[in-house]
Amino acid sequence: MKTLVFASNNAHKLEEIRAILGDQYEVKSLKDIGCESDIPETGTTFRENALQKASYVKEHFGFDCFADDSGLQVEALNGEPGVYSARYAIKNGVKFEVSKDEANMDVLLNKLVNETNRRACFRTSVALIYQGETHFFDGIVKGCILREKRGNGGFGYDPIFIPDGYDKTFAELGNEVKNSISHRARAVAQLATFLKN
Repeated sequence: MKTLVFASNNAHKLEEIRAILGDQYEVKSLKDIGCESDIPETGTTFRENALQKASYVKEHFGFDCFADDSGLQVEALNGEPGVYSARYAIKNGVKFEVSKDEANMDVLLNKLVNETNRRACFRTSVALIYQGETHFFDGIVKGCILREKRGNGGFGYDPIFIPDGYDKTFAELGNEVKNSISHRARAVAQLATFLKN
């Protein structure tokens, strides 16, 4: 079994990725390889941030590696939160006592409170450094933003996002359905096809 490092310690993401890639690859986390650094993400696009993380691991630890950067883009907010999705509350100067995810959703819902256009998409870019070459894989899922949170599953903005063709949020659909249709699933499916070929 080949070893690949996924440049993340996010348990939710690791679980999704391992489920999609199956047993052909041993997918190690940053923690598994002893990387405790806070890898910078200073890019202005998802691809730039993903490559920055993968390059850091390759340079400092020598492993073939892939990294992702994902986020929510809302039409009415000109693509925000975008690359700031995970730190949207902080970027907007909101000090929060609830979880970071809750605070991020609250900021977004407040910005959209008078907005009728609720169209949005989740986007993922995966950067793979493999056998000396760099490859990119992109996934997107379109949908809309609710006015209130629904569901207890998932993470991030899942409780307020309904993907097109469904009447439930990502947080209500469950991991099996989400992992088959999500932006990350689509990007990682391309990655898996590439690795198998």
